[in-house]
Amino acid sequence: MLRTASKRLLGLLASPDAQSRPVQLLLPRLYHENVVDHYNNPRNVGSFDKNDSNVGTGLVGAPACGDVMKLQIKIDDESGKIVDARFKTFGCGSAIASSSVATEWVKGKSMDEVLSIKNTEIAKHLALPPVKLHCSMLAEDAIKAAVKDIEAKRAKSNGSCSN
Repeated sequence: MLRTASKRLLGLLASPDAQSRPVQLLLPRLYHENVVDHYNNPRNVGSFDKNDSNVGTGLVGAPACGDVMKLQIKIDDESGKIVDARFKTFGCGSAIASSSVATEWVKGKSMDEVLSIKNTEIAKHLALPPVKLHCSMLAEDAIKAAVKDIEAKRAKSNGSCSN
């Protein structure tokens, strides 16, 4: 009786070949509370002047899913530490949350220290499912690109001053 009622509820008795089909339940995809928090209350949204010599800009994207992430860091000349960070992200909630977390984590650190931030740490903090790991990879790549940008600006300004 219970088996018949369950099958009827799931629609397995609707067709003759229904017994051979696997049961597929559509369950809502639930995000971890950290993702929801950073999505609903993103930290450090915005941008700096990309021409500022103390600002590094990392612009990365994932063509497969359409996510685009711009992450900027502002460096203090004297201490060499990151004093502020901003992001703008076009993408899913996981991409926005990954960007928000990245900007929080880079503040107060040196450029060498932020290069040690790994996508796996961001993914673990946000409890991202495997299908969303590319979002944390974008955040790591954006950090690296921002550091590379500011290093290139400094090399260029040091090269032009010595001529």
